[in-house]
Parts: sequence; structure tokens; C-alpha cells
Amino acid sequence: MKLTFREIEPFVKKPNPAARVVLVYGPDDGLMRERAKAIGQTVVKDLSDPFNVAVLFTDAILADPARLSDEANAISMMGGGRLIRVENASDKLTTFLKLYLENPSPHALVVLEAGELTTRSSLRMLCEKSPKAAALPCYVEDEQGLARLIRETFQAENIRIEPDAVSWLAASIGGDRARARGEMEKLIVYKGADKTPLTLNEARECCGDVGADSLDDLIYSVAGRQGGKALMVYNRLLAEGVAFISILRSLQNHFRRLHLTKSRMEQGDPMDVAMKSLNPPIFFKQESAFRGQLKTWSPQRLEKILNRLLDLEAECKRTNVPAETLCAQAVLGIASMRG
Repeated sequence: MKLTFREIEPFVKKPNPAARVVLVYGPDDGLMRERAKAIGQTVVKDLSDPFNVAVLFTDAILADPARLSDEANAISMMGGGRLIRVENASDKLTTFLKLYLENPSPHALVVLEAGELTTRSSLRMLCEKSPKAAALPCYVEDEQGLARLIRETFQAENIRIEPDAVSWLAASIGGDRARARGEMEKLIVYKGADKTPLTLNEARECCGDVGADSLDDLIYSVAGRQGGKALMVYNRLLAEGVAFISILRSLQNHFRRLHLTKSRMEQGDPMDVAMKSLNPPIFFKQESAFRGQLKTWSPQRLEKILNRLLDLEAECKRTNVPAETLCAQAVLGIASMRG
């Protein structure tokens, strides 16, 4: 079964019992592992339980094709259901999973943990089409989704957080759920028993080393038509290990927000009113630059850029040209466009 966006979180909390195999995949490795863990804990609370949890790797299953079925059909010495975790899952497992799904164990849940899989992936297609399996994607969250996570996380800890701090963090710690969780945990420890709201300055002091300034430099250089500076910052981000998908999604988010604001202005909203409708709001230090970009980009050109960025993501998955090279070409191309 193929899960829609709205079905993902309810499924993670309470998996459909018809799905005896769950494929958790996507470019956000931290989110993938977090969701796989949460699904596994609906069967076995302690994932290190040696009696009810088995951890397998693709190579081990390839070397011993009966291993998966044997582990899934083993009787638990302590009672209860069993969890079979398969790490680094890939299309090499498709044939074995297809055979297993013909008669899966009703007492075991198999969770496959995989990286990014294209729409042509045989493993992904098998789990999407089988009524006894489920495919659960884990894509890098946009700023709005990350802002919601930030607010929910701090609310659960009874810590208030100022809106500017939420906005800055949402733009700063995206790209990987594990990285985002780590930064939020750092802030929670920092606040301790302090009941005052977490401020923007506190967030920047604690998390100022996460590369947000560099990402902002890139985004505003591209949208500000500073091609040379944009390429320099882009190369620095790659050298620092920032994932290509994080850079691409940050560009997509920024131009989507420009397009949305510009469209509201075309419908009659004053610029300030249109900007204030954005969620999360524009970081106050970037408001002037954002206004300048609204004045120079037309809705038609912004829509063309968004389509180009969407096509770029698809192109990176179907060609042999390195994604970093394609993205660099897009950065220079967009920065050289006329409004």
C-alpha cells in the first residue's frame, strides 16, 4: 500500500495490521530512522531486546535467502510479537520480499530501512502495490513543517519559544531530522529550569554553528542575482558537507515564498500585509532583502524558477550527471535571469 502525506503520521503511531512488511525510505536519513524506530516500538518497546528483535543486513539475506523467513517465523521465547529490522535495504531484496509476502508471518513485523529510492525502484513498487506491505517516504521537511515540529517539541518540554526564534531555527536546522533533534535537545538542556521564553539571541548563541548563515547567503545571493557570490557560497556549503537536497529544498522554499507573496500582492494585498501572511514569518534581518526581491521578480518568472527547481530534482535522479554539477548550473542560471 502506498501512503499519502496525511496517512504517514497516523500510520507511524499505529501501523495498519494488514502490512506485515513496512518499507521506510527517503533522503532524510534521520527522519527515516526516527520513523522506523517508532514503528518498531509498536511491536517491541525495547529495540535491543535479543529475544524479540532481529537485525539483518541485505548481504546476510542474499547469502542465506531463508534467513528472513526463518527469523520472521521464529517463536518468541518471551511471548509477544517479533520485530525484524532490515538495514540498508535495496532492490536486491525485491525477489526475496516478493516470495515472503506470499505467506508472511502474522506474528512478526518486518521493517525495511532504506535510503532514497526512485519511482522505478522495484522494492518501492512492490511495497506500494502489495496489500500486505506499506511504503513510507521520508522527505526533507520544509520550513513550515519544521517550525511545527519545533513548537511541538518545546511545548512538550513546557518551554516557551519566541516566534522569531522558531523562524530562525526552521530556516537553520533543516535537512535531516536527526540533526534537527540534536539542535533542539541542545536548546532544551540550555534552558533547563529557566521558565523564560527561548529568544532568538539564545537560539543563535547555541546553534549558530549549524550553517544557516551560509544557506541564507546562498539563497539571497541567488534571488539577488549575485551569481559569483552564489557560486562561491554554494561550493563552501558542499565543502562543509551540507547535503545537496538541503540546498535544493532551501532554494525551493525561498522562491515558493516569494511566489506566494507576489501572488497576493497581485491580488491587491499591500507588500507588508502579504509578507506577514507567511508562516513561518520572514526573519526580521532579512525583511529588507526580501522586499527588494519582491520588487524585481515577476510572478511569471518566479513560477518558471520553481518549475526549474522541481525539474532539477527529477533530473538528478534520472541522469548520470552529478547532482552537485546540475545544481551549480541552476544556481548560476537563476542568478543571471531577468525579472
